[in-house]
Amino acid sequence: MTTITQAQSQPQPQSYTPRAKNLALLLLAVTQFVIVIDASIVNVALPSIGSHLHFSRDDLSWVVNAYTLTFGGFLLLGGRLSDLLGRRRMFMLGLVLFSAASFAGGIAQSEGWLLAARAVQGLGAAIVSPAALSIITTTFAEGSERNRALGVWGAVAGAGGAAGVLLGGILTSGLSWRWVLFVNVPIGIAAATVAPRILHESRAEDGARTFDFPGAITVTAGLSLLVYAIVDAVNAGWGSAATISKIAVAVVLLAAFLVIELRSRHPLMPFSIFRLRTLRGANIVGLLVGMSLFSMFFFISLYLQNVMHYSPIKTGISYLPLAVGIILSAGAASQLVTRIGFKPVLITGLLFIAGGLIWFSRVPAAGGSYAADVLGPSLLAAVGLGFSFVPVTIAAVTGTRPHEAGLASGLINTSQQVGGALGLAILATIANSRTQSVFHSGVHSASVGLTKGFDRAFLVGAGFAILGAILAMVLISSRDSREHSEAARAEATASAVPVAAG
Repeated sequence: MTTITQAQSQPQPQSYTPRAKNLALLLLAVTQFVIVIDASIVNVALPSIGSHLHFSRDDLSWVVNAYTLTFGGFLLLGGRLSDLLGRRRMFMLGLVLFSAASFAGGIAQSEGWLLAARAVQGLGAAIVSPAALSIITTTFAEGSERNRALGVWGAVAGAGGAAGVLLGGILTSGLSWRWVLFVNVPIGIAAATVAPRILHESRAEDGARTFDFPGAITVTAGLSLLVYAIVDAVNAGWGSAATISKIAVAVVLLAAFLVIELRSRHPLMPFSIFRLRTLRGANIVGLLVGMSLFSMFFFISLYLQNVMHYSPIKTGISYLPLAVGIILSAGAASQLVTRIGFKPVLITGLLFIAGGLIWFSRVPAAGGSYAADVLGPSLLAAVGLGFSFVPVTIAAVTGTRPHEAGLASGLINTSQQVGGALGLAILATIANSRTQSVFHSGVHSASVGLTKGFDRAFLVGAGFAILGAILAMVLISSRDSREHSEAARAEATASAVPVAAG
């Protein structure tokens, strides 16, 4: 009996009516959208934040990094807490924490105040995101139904990065930078208020009632320190003693976590979940998706503003085709996964990403235009993101049992988040090194130097995507992909019979 069949034989949580499922999905998708855009919405507002709160140039990046650090570091813990303490409960707790931190950040009067608020925002997001994804996993039956739900999830999560830049430009230009944080408050409070009426409570029913505190402390500290070392490496240098020592300590903490988990009767992360070949492969590929694609938004924004001299709001509007493309391609991907399986869709998506990034690597330093040099590769990358994000998420939870939903959700979120931080740090280092090399060669044009750096970074990002496609071919089970597709088609056919009979 395959792992997919085993998963389908597990008891399901409280049943939802079709209408209730749609309302639950709407609530979860809106919440995830807000969580995702918060990683990028402040980017356009950074100059205003810096001038109002007197940030130094080096410290300003920590307005973004403080959120990324706690988000990536606490995802695994947040996912397991939702399994043990209740998914709806942790979803609501995370929303309250996220909303309160957003309000605190919006009224910040100093640099330290804002950075602390952004860190707590990241903690709230790390609780909400895996809880929401695990609710989808346990609410929607594996097959075409879950594929459709994860298609919506993938659309809003993928489009969130692009939409964040757009909303950040509009709010900063029309109101003030504080509103990029205030906007979260009413949405978070409303979502937490209606959650008890829409979502059913569920938790792991595996008999475990103890909590693995040593495991939780070591993995959270290890992941947080690893993400911190990665995002700070751009400033400190990859070969610096500070970076090497932080990475070494993170490795020691994560090694201690492995030892603790192997000896614990009720581990935070049961390693039995890694017996699933497809889950292992999906998390490795998810890491490379993050490494290749998340930095794209960063470099495109810099190119539009520093080379093409776009205003913040014009830069945001330029992301609209990318956001729409992601939404449409994610919907198409959920249908294709049902028809042909998640593996070929994922490989195709990664190749689209590589094509888009290679195209981006040809942007000119002078005389470029949005229509000729940005729009085309943006749409190609949008298709790639939708075709990658949806199937890799489906693959990452395929074959898991209901009591493992939060853990599997936390794992794939962690893989993508750590991949994004690692990719941005590596590619920013490559871009800066190339730019400095151009200046040292006697070229004094800022546009030329910057563009040469962007070109090199885009090409390396394309290499990450191509490596991801190769590993997807090797590491993800074709049998799991095929059986998932067959089961989904059978389910869709069965559900259509009553309609046809009527």
